[in-house]
Amino acid sequence: MADDLGYGDLGCYGQKVIQTPNIDQLAKEGMRFTSHYSGHTVCRPSRLVLLTGQHSGHTPISQNEQYVFPAGTTTVTTLLKAAGYATGGVGKWALGLPETSGVPSQQGFDFWFGYLDQGNAHNYYPEYLWKNEQKVVLPGNKIGPQKRVSVKRETYSHDLLTREAFQFIKQNANRPFILQAHYTIPHANNEGGRAVNDGMEVPDYGIYADKDWPAPEKGFAAMITRLDRDMGTLVALLKELKLEDNTVIFFTSDNGPHQEGNHKVEFFNSNGALRGYKRDLYEGGIRVPLIVKWPGKIKPDTTTDHISAFWDFLPTACDLAGIKSPQNIDGISYLPTLLGQPQPTHESLFWKYRGKEALREGQWKAV
Repeated sequence: MADDLGYGDLGCYGQKVIQTPNIDQLAKEGMRFTSHYSGHTVCRPSRLVLLTGQHSGHTPISQNEQYVFPAGTTTVTTLLKAAGYATGGVGKWALGLPETSGVPSQQGFDFWFGYLDQGNAHNYYPEYLWKNEQKVVLPGNKIGPQKRVSVKRETYSHDLLTREAFQFIKQNANRPFILQAHYTIPHANNEGGRAVNDGMEVPDYGIYADKDWPAPEKGFAAMITRLDRDMGTLVALLKELKLEDNTVIFFTSDNGPHQEGNHKVEFFNSNGALRGYKRDLYEGGIRVPLIVKWPGKIKPDTTTDHISAFWDFLPTACDLAGIKSPQNIDGISYLPTLLGQPQPTHESLFWKYRGKEALREGQWKAV
């Protein structure tokens, strides 16, 4: 899962400038959803929806307020762990700090590497990350007087997240596993944007270095292409381990594109033809890419207009694992769509955020 990646930021969804060949290949080998929605228009509640299978009208929070998962919460991770799956995650958590009931290890994860605090996840060169509940110091990184802005930058967090994700796959190649990679790319370092007018932190601009673009736009594009590179490496690893045919890959984004860190949504047409962006309940704020690949099961190079949302992931994962979904969820499994079978549909989809609400019923939507 990407962070603040817009509906129009991938080549397979119409992007003309930013290069995403590996993700585009996922779409060619799998199914692309055109009417898939995130759980929310900002990240913490969106992740809560993804994990619990409940939409934001039923979750305890509906904005980016502090939240700690209570002990005993049922999530997609706890359900699959109980079914015998190895459960791993990397990236941004934001649902419980150390020494609380909300840490990943208390919420069904056998392994976690990344950020626990949402604010610290803005910084791509943090002084430390967390491996389970142990602090891991990142060599060569030093935060300066500006909060969450590093003045010494040697170790890029995204690359460590990817390394740990791949290591988890290797270690669990001989048993069922679920890996949730909650990447922070291409979220801006908002504090960096205010401090140095560029919140798009990346080691280099790569193929965009010579473009006549503002620095934040070079960084934004380079971030996405870096993530695309790692998606290609992931597929190669699954092939090497002979796991590709028995592994389902989901690729999506936690909400619509941001306009932060001096990046402008219109520069790359990040929201495609949609109105609005992150923090809006219009389509651009909540309609996101979803690509699913499952060789031999999902017909390659297919597109579906099935209306689905983040709260559908939990029952879909349960169906894939052959276990029952909880009763008190809002999601409907879209496994039938993936397999080309008749699909039950939602009567409506609902979101709320800071006094605003949105409801979609069929081809109509009210905000």
